[in-house]
Amino acid sequence: MVPHDAGVTQDGRAAFLDRFRWDGGHADVWRAFEDGPTLTLLVEALAAPWLDAGITRVAGVEARGFLLGGAVAVRLGAGFQAVRKAGALFPGPKQTVTSAPDYRGLTPELSLQDTLTPDDIVLLVDDWAERGSQALAVKALVGRSGAQFAGVSLVVDQLDTVTRTALGRVTSLVTAHDLGDPDA
Repeated sequence: MVPHDAGVTQDGRAAFLDRFRWDGGHADVWRAFEDGPTLTLLVEALAAPWLDAGITRVAGVEARGFLLGGAVAVRLGAGFQAVRKAGALFPGPKQTVTSAPDYRGLTPELSLQDTLTPDDIVLLVDDWAERGSQALAVKALVGRSGAQFAGVSLVVDQLDTVTRTALGRVTSLVTAHDLGDPDA
């Protein structure tokens, strides 16, 4: 059986792969956001697997998570839950956690305002997960709030099996392997 979102996901996948570039060994995902029709396809594809999941909030880690998460929240008819990094202006009571090392070895402190309730079902949306350290930190923050963590919707999935399992449901448009060699 083909999922109802297979066409939407394939369109988003193709649009992303068409716009993605390696630049000096660095991933340039920003190109996919500069074109309205491509961005629309990405947002539709990120949201499609979650349309019937009862999502009430979409979380996004700054900066690309804000862009994509906010747009997916609108598509799902959900609220947006900002996750900020240390040093950012973020008034009011918060939950805070320090992430395990990311792909660069950094351990950012992440904060979430105390506005989630036990009735909330939260989806994390991001552009890329390498090690999943920030995603696991967001899952912990959501859990501390008493809300339910539904899973993660990614443009690029580079997670290992252990981390993917720890996160629960993970959907993505592409894997890092699909992007080819950064040095080619």
